[in-house]
Amino acid sequence: MARLFFNGDLELLRGKVVAVIGYGNQGRAQALNMRDSGVSVIIGNIRDAYWEAARRDGFEVYDIDEAVERADIVLLLIPDEVMPNVYSEKVLPRLRDGMVLAFASGYNVAFGFITPRQGVDYILVAPRMIGQGVRNSYLEGRGFPVLIGVAQDSSGRALDYALAIAKAIGAFGAGGCAVESSFEEEAHTDLFGEQVIGGGMLFLIRTAYEVMVEYGISPEVALLELYASGELIEVFKAVFSMGLWGQLKLHSTTSQYGQQTRGPRIAGPELKTVLRGIMEDIVSGRFAREWALEQMAGKPHFKAIWRRNLRHPMILEEQKLYRALGRIKD
Repeated sequence: MARLFFNGDLELLRGKVVAVIGYGNQGRAQALNMRDSGVSVIIGNIRDAYWEAARRDGFEVYDIDEAVERADIVLLLIPDEVMPNVYSEKVLPRLRDGMVLAFASGYNVAFGFITPRQGVDYILVAPRMIGQGVRNSYLEGRGFPVLIGVAQDSSGRALDYALAIAKAIGAFGAGGCAVESSFEEEAHTDLFGEQVIGGGMLFLIRTAYEVMVEYGISPEVALLELYASGELIEVFKAVFSMGLWGQLKLHSTTSQYGQQTRGPRIAGPELKTVLRGIMEDIVSGRFAREWALEQMAGKPHFKAIWRRNLRHPMILEEQKLYRALGRIKD
């Protein structure tokens, strides 16, 4: 069983400069939370709109290499696909013995795109929460779960630093905790959840739409039933507070019976075989290599599947409905 932690020592961060590299969704939220926790924070970013946003928020902003040079602790909060190049060109040459390098995603270390430099702690502090949620939770006094891990412990206190950062960003507010994990486990579970729950839901809903329309249900009614009404949001809020099966009590007994008798037909034994194949692609590194090659080629397949999926009749009907409801403009 994984160890759970409910506190960290902020004194480890006192007198140190923390550089947040990347002022996007996670970067902004974590930087603001740490500053509000009394930590000295600077920002490293390219000179774009995020640079200006950081300055408007009152931070000292530097080019990435200069921010690393000025820091004792670096949080590398930039997209996975650009991180290896930024790391090798801007971060690695400026690292010094005794520094701490923190990641919010295990992807690049887990799949070998980034190799730890000797003399530096490489730690994982990965919120299981979008950036806006990290900020809102902090402001409301609520915590949130984070995964923490250590890829290299040069100081002998790498785990303590991970817990200190988790506390500084607000993870240990009411209802929050840190769960001991690893770069590999975080990367594997994150990809699996995205591909199976996220991807599976996209295509299950689309296939359900196709069948409903095939049986004479109007596109508008099908869309509202499947997701456009917002009911699905309320269901997942109930899952959060009551548990996956607990939330069923909020549905009619007819719904409870139908979900628990027809659900296994969809998620039968053959589905587990498919899911094992997806997990094997992830754990073996095949997916990471495939995505790296796709990026090197200029993302032709990625762009093609976007175009194809946006041309599906369901999307056209969705746009018409959303215009009628005032959610999108012409």
